[in-house]
Amino acid sequence: MADAAPRPAGIEGVELAGPFAVGAYAAKLREELAKRARVQLFGEVFNFKSSKAKVYFELRDGGGALPCSIWRNEFEQLGVELADGAQIVVAGGPAYYTGSRTSSPSFSFEVTDIRSAGEGDLLAQLAALRRRLGDEGLFEPQKRLPRPSLPRCIGIVTGEGGKARDDVLAGLRRRGWAGRVVWAFAPVQDRHAAPRITQALQDLAAIAEIDVIVVARGGGSLADLFAFCDEGLCRTVAMLRTPVIASVGHHTDRTLIDDVAAVSCSTPTHAAESAVPVDVHQARVTTERLAARLTQHARAAVPIRARSLGPLARSLATVVEVQRRKLHQTLREIRASATRGVGARGVEVRIRALVLSRKAAAAAGGERAQRSSRLEGLRAALEAHDPGRVLDRGYALVEDEGGAIVDSAGAARSAGDVRIRFSDAAVRARIEP
Repeated sequence: MADAAPRPAGIEGVELAGPFAVGAYAAKLREELAKRARVQLFGEVFNFKSSKAKVYFELRDGGGALPCSIWRNEFEQLGVELADGAQIVVAGGPAYYTGSRTSSPSFSFEVTDIRSAGEGDLLAQLAALRRRLGDEGLFEPQKRLPRPSLPRCIGIVTGEGGKARDDVLAGLRRRGWAGRVVWAFAPVQDRHAAPRITQALQDLAAIAEIDVIVVARGGGSLADLFAFCDEGLCRTVAMLRTPVIASVGHHTDRTLIDDVAAVSCSTPTHAAESAVPVDVHQARVTTERLAARLTQHARAAVPIRARSLGPLARSLATVVEVQRRKLHQTLREIRASATRGVGARGVEVRIRALVLSRKAAAAAGGERAQRSSRLEGLRAALEAHDPGRVLDRGYALVEDEGGAIVDSAGAARSAGDVRIRFSDAAVRARIEP
């Protein structure tokens, strides 16, 4: 072990004790802090993180903050879940690590127990703002905007020196995209970040050539990402006419800009892939393969078609010749049939003409006189039975009002009023009983 350094002289004119070796003073400070009473504290969790050995976080309220730590195995045995913004109660006391020549000292409130106390003020504020934006319908406008499959120009808002910038570029390169990128660098963590990010978004949206905007930032605590929960920033994003892809934090982080953006991504690389949905490399390879197949098919198509069309052409000529012969045969048959039909009809017409001529000759002789005499006898018989001829000889016809014949005296008395028809006219009469 190295010997302790000799004690130097103190500062002239200063009436304080010492000087003491820093290690001795640090050890004494650790002893004094260890004597402090163990207490319970409550506040909100910020900057929650863990290592293999310990879990670290800050406990904050409006009056101050305190770094806290708990051994990881003890934290896992408690079975509690911590997240930035949660309200908790912790039990423990102050602890001080003295450090060394190769390590830094540290102070923390050494936690021995934890109990959840509900939702912290910060989380409650975010929940209320999220509900208000949702009720106003600001989560939908961006999601209805069309996004091109292969944008020509992409705007990117990120920190100038952050890793997110390289991740976005790497994602675009993997897609094989070779378009134009317009950068808008802005702080992504502090109280000045939100207005600067808002201005950067407005500047990019004003460029007509930009098809989509990516907002990228790496992970961090809720306090680190709080700029992306700013109400003014979220309202600006919701009203932009250019689609915005948000990639803020890691898989478990959820800020308000994720809700209002067109797309929410878990990593900057994922954001780049969402901005360029088409894998240009794959599309190029596919196109080249299709072009090669088409070329090969075109080269092989001509001889293949020639081989298949040759027999078809010869077959077609044969089919045409067969059909031509069939048509000629059908035409000859039609002509022969027509000739036979005309001849038969001519014979029939000549026979009918002969019969009619014979009937006409017969009617002009004795048969005609006989028929005339018979017709005259029939005419005389009809005239003899004509009632009008009877009336002409002085007879009269008695009818009732309905036109029925009255053929007896009893019928005449029953009818009462009758009509007597003579050959020249009819008269009415009344029958007296």
